[in-house]
Amino acid sequence: MRFPRSTKVFRGQLEAAPFIGVFFLLIILLLLKSSFVFTPGVPIELPEAVNLPGAAGPVLMVAVDREGQLYYQNQVTDEPSLKEEFEAAVSRTTGSLTLIIQADKSVRYETMVRLGLLARAAGIKVVQLATRPRPLPVVAPARS
Repeated sequence: MRFPRSTKVFRGQLEAAPFIGVFFLLIILLLLKSSFVFTPGVPIELPEAVNLPGAAGPVLMVAVDREGQLYYQNQVTDEPSLKEEFEAAVSRTTGSLTLIIQADKSVRYETMVRLGLLARAAGIKVVQLATRPRPLPVVAPARS
């Protein structure tokens, strides 16, 4: 049995305008893609530092924004409930806990001291401040 073939191979030139239009549309969408994405969280600008040690063992993290609002486990909290959370975490953990404070660089020093004293009262012995690494300097290529 023989089937009739009605398709023929296209031998003409392709139009470039539709392909160029789609190409430019994709470029525009890729460039604007980052502004369409909402990144959740609290904007915190950490201070820069070089060669600071990290934490060994289990850690607790508390974030403080520039207005002094406290955040623990992605939830807004206050100092009394934060102390209860710290005490519960100390009772659950057998080793020593480390509190890492992610504070905006414009937060008052008094707020960080109060957090450190709150952690010490709950039984946390080590408190560290989170920093971000200093950017590497851009080196110009040598000309010969």
